[in-house]
Amino acid sequence: MSDVQNPAGREPRIVFFTGGTALRDVSRALAGHTRRCAHLVTAFDSGGSTASLRRSFDMPAVGDVRNRMLALADPAVVPECVLDVCRHRLPAQGDAEALRHEIRAYAAPEHAVWAAMPERFALPLRAMLAEFAAAMPESFDPRLAILGNLMLAGGYFAHGRELAPVLDFWTELLAVRGLVLPITRESLHLAAVLADGSVLVGQHKFCRLGQPVRRLFLAPWKLDCGMDCGEKLAEADPRAVQLIGTADAICYPMGSFYTSVVANLLPRGIAHAVAEAPCRKFYIANSGHDAEQCGHSVADRVRVILDTLRRQEPDMPASRLLNAVLVDTRRGRYSCGIDQDGIEAQGVRVVDVPLLTDDPQHHEPELTAQAILRVTRGEL
Repeated sequence: MSDVQNPAGREPRIVFFTGGTALRDVSRALAGHTRRCAHLVTAFDSGGSTASLRRSFDMPAVGDVRNRMLALADPAVVPECVLDVCRHRLPAQGDAEALRHEIRAYAAPEHAVWAAMPERFALPLRAMLAEFAAAMPESFDPRLAILGNLMLAGGYFAHGRELAPVLDFWTELLAVRGLVLPITRESLHLAAVLADGSVLVGQHKFCRLGQPVRRLFLAPWKLDCGMDCGEKLAEADPRAVQLIGTADAICYPMGSFYTSVVANLLPRGIAHAVAEAPCRKFYIANSGHDAEQCGHSVADRVRVILDTLRRQEPDMPASRLLNAVLVDTRRGRYSCGIDQDGIEAQGVRVVDVPLLTDDPQHHEPELTAQAILRVTRGEL
């Protein structure tokens, strides 16, 4: 591990507002320099197999949390076969009852998948899957379900519908190099008022926005996605708030702009924690295509981040919420431009630093990790 440390003589804690896969490879690169990063992850996915799981059990989405924990599992401790089982996805086609039977078969000790796995991993993972299988209703659609998500759901039931103890256990079991937490413990929809005044409900619909978002908000999970709905003032997970308060830096990273980044800023308590945290706060702008940006320049995206935080912290100066934007003007491709004057007019500075190599759509992991560490140390 690198000896890069903050001035206090310890590995820095960098808090990320994240979700999806855009930060996955960068998070692995950072784990070689600090194991104290905290990933605060969206829990609002509402599509595909996650929708089936949430409809059956009225629980937060766990797919992004699982994905990041597996990405940060220590390969020196965790055999690849463990990760393979947790990543395994059931087929998209097939009889639903036959696939539910397959899930029950996976939960049995004699299933071949456990044979090559050390018992200290196999026993608890199998037990969580068995909890899920016991609770699984006949209405559950198992097509495309991921075993790791079902295991987390089983642990959620076993702990009285509390996710925190399960994630703590997975963190220890998988020797996760950092902390991964959902931004809220509540089961909610992500929703938006669009530029034409129409209301979109459900994160899975954001891939086809077609027009800018006027306002992002959270809505109750138990509603008809076709009907209008009111805003739900959700509470942030208290541990997430605490981690923000102890951060050496706060990063709004690249990723799907609304569903992976801005959505994390909506729960009550997040904006205040960010404003009170005495550390550097920076945004890594997406390079390449993001369907959610809908004509936004980088300056426009900065404005959305600040406006979202100021809903709960009105009139808060940018210096307390967002200090800098990282871009790579040499190799980056920023849709609708950067608009440096527009960024600086909002009280935020632009930092031009190498972040990409030959592919403008994907940030190079080590280059981006080094830039993050340099900002955290005050070198950029």
